[in-house]
Amino acid sequence: MSEAYFRVESGALGPEENFLSLDDILMSHEKLPVRTETAMPRLGAFFLERSAGAETDNAVPQGSKLELPLWLAKGLFDNKRRILSVELPKIYQEGWRTVFSADANVVDLHKMGPHFYGFGSQLLHFDSPENADISQSLLQTFIGRFRRIMDSSQNAYNEDTSVLVARLDEMERGLFQTGQKGLNDFQCWEKGQASQITASNLVQNYKKRKFTDMED
Repeated sequence: MSEAYFRVESGALGPEENFLSLDDILMSHEKLPVRTETAMPRLGAFFLERSAGAETDNAVPQGSKLELPLWLAKGLFDNKRRILSVELPKIYQEGWRTVFSADANVVDLHKMGPHFYGFGSQLLHFDSPENADISQSLLQTFIGRFRRIMDSSQNAYNEDTSVLVARLDEMERGLFQTGQKGLNDFQCWEKGQASQITASNLVQNYKKRKFTDMED
């Protein structure tokens, strides 16, 4: 008998992604603009279009501009060997950071990048002089949008919330859903409709295993 999937929390806001998190798996496949700092032999067929004209040994020439998934860019990036350098996506560059500092609530984060905070946090792994500004912008953007997100979630009882969440990134959508669940649970409790608290399946299964071990 199959059990329900338990959502694994993202680790992208910390040092490394959580390879068991579906959110992190999707985030790590987002493309990142890079420039090769050395030729890459025998990889031209994978990364270059025919019109780009790979070298005779089918190598990716030095100075080529590519878009690589985040997981691959992190694997190839090395300060000592200088295999590639990373270029900041537009949404994290100074121009957009100015927009966020003016009013972060006007930006459609989901359109600009559905994993805005997680992807931005992973950019800090790369050696960039703008890392401090990026991290500060991420924090201030989250602070600036958090109150409106939670206010919206607490004032949308039994309503269509698709418009409210359309402009939120995936982490913000999770916060919105948490706020909605808290509101719905409170409304049920206030109306006397709260269900009896029972132990979760994980606890019940743990007790069963413990009793089995004692019998053995």
